[in-house]
Amino acid sequence: MSADAARIRPRRRIDGAAAVFLPFDAAGRPDLGEFTRHLLRTAAAGLTPAVNMDTGFGPQLAPAERRAVLRAAREALGPGARLIAGAQPFGEAGGALPGYRASVEAIVAAGAVPIVFPSELFAGAGPERVAALHREILAPAPAGLAFELGPQFAPFGRIYDLATFRALLEVPALVGLKHSSLSRRLELERLACRDRDRPAFAVYTGNDLAIDMVMYGSDYLLGLATFAPEAFALRDRWWAEGDPRFHELNDALQALGAAAFREPVPAYKDSAAVYLRMTGALADPRPHPACPRRPAWEAELLAPLARRIAAAAGAAPWDAGG
Repeated sequence: MSADAARIRPRRRIDGAAAVFLPFDAAGRPDLGEFTRHLLRTAAAGLTPAVNMDTGFGPQLAPAERRAVLRAAREALGPGARLIAGAQPFGEAGGALPGYRASVEAIVAAGAVPIVFPSELFAGAGPERVAALHREILAPAPAGLAFELGPQFAPFGRIYDLATFRALLEVPALVGLKHSSLSRRLELERLACRDRDRPAFAVYTGNDLAIDMVMYGSDYLLGLATFAPEAFALRDRWWAEGDPRFHELNDALQALGAAAFREPVPAYKDSAAVYLRMTGALADPRPHPACPRRPAWEAELLAPLARRIAAAAGAAPWDAGG
């Protein structure tokens, strides 16, 4: 048996979260009505919604827009429902560190869990400095998450070295980390380190090209999950139950991930808009005006993949994806 095969954890309960797509209207404004409908669909499927993430254009939104999204999410979900929200300094007054603190305070006030986006504040910082910044940023929060974001997603992204990951494990307020390098090897290294040093610490895969990382001990916070939250929830349930149908459904979802997250990677958000429109999940969603676009034939590429997901889930066409 290979070392990787020995790491597989059958029948584990997967903690699944979806980075919720934020649709825009024809005038380039956030469509909060359609957003909350999609958010509620995500929560009803059994996934934790995450807002103001990369999939929700958090870095591109003005602070007032991020707060409006956060407020709409909490009002739609009601008090007490689990919610994750991106904490970021972009556009906030007072500079990076005060901006982060203001963002975290707003998230905590909304009863959500902050996830600390990378930014230029972390550029070049060593392990102890990165850990210290997380302690300071998360001071207003009872608990929070860290976020490694690959530069293929955003120019300010940073993947830490393993020494920095170990330093983050020692931050009490951090209860988990989202890892979005798109590297299976790097994530497996983090899982081994986590298992040895702090087993209760959650590693949320952000690898939309290797969603089977849940078999090896990762949980997930994926942009891909916003395409088909019901199918992801069903896949997770089948893994926990030891149902072999997990594999075909996982493979169908992975085929969608390979198509939607092809180069240029940031255009996956336009793929999400196309998919959600095509499957009837949203009426006429558009990505942020600054989002790179896919070709006019994107729906032709994605339609067979949506049908494959529906078939693997035992659903009528589109039901597993919209």
